[in-house]
Amino acid sequence: MPELAFQVELAEAVAYAAVPQIAFKLRITQTGEHHSAIQAIALRCQIRIEPTKRRYNATAHRKLRDLFGTPDRWSQTLRSMLWLHTSAMVPAFSASVVVDLPAPCSFDFNLAATKYFDALDDGEIPLSLLFSGTVFYESDDGSLQVMQLSWDKEATFRLPVQIWRTMMDHYYPNAAWLCLRRDVLEELADYKRRHSLPTWEHALEQLLAGQSDGAVQSGKVDSTAAISAEACP
Repeated sequence: MPELAFQVELAEAVAYAAVPQIAFKLRITQTGEHHSAIQAIALRCQIRIEPTKRRYNATAHRKLRDLFGTPDRWSQTLRSMLWLHTSAMVPAFSASVVVDLPAPCSFDFNLAATKYFDALDDGEIPLSLLFSGTVFYESDDGSLQVMQLSWDKEATFRLPVQIWRTMMDHYYPNAAWLCLRRDVLEELADYKRRHSLPTWEHALEQLLAGQSDGAVQSGKVDSTAAISAEACP
């Protein structure tokens, strides 16, 4: 049976995709003296963020308070957290192959991963990648064999923060996402119309400046339809 090792060689932002996406260049290598003819691998991957494996400045301490609390509690609250599950089909190879492992990225600030990435100004994001899947390979007599990969196959990678920031700036230039409950979105839209405000930004800026009326001042602004500053009129 083939023995496989996994290594992420680099990562790059995908410029043109349906959603913001990072592609990890994953090298899969057969170890040992005997190399089987691998026909394909249906590969699954779990990518985890390892917050304890980097340092944080004062700005990050403030922005990460939602996730981990105050810094004096971080020795208890900083834990490995799931970013995403992804998959890839690996083509036939013998000794080694490099494939793209896609990592779709959300700009929803209700998600822990988005909050974490956005809180970092520079440096790297420590990641652990855990692999499983199904390997199809030829035995010595030429018959097709199937082998299951267990979750003990893994790799580590330090993703430069700038790759994530550059990607989000490409897909959402000078914009961010705000998630609101539908009833609050309707109230905000009504406020925008009644005050003849041209954009959502103007409505929010006026509210933040304290120039709100009683209907919206009632403390209801925590809503669930997603709106994007760049997508709204």
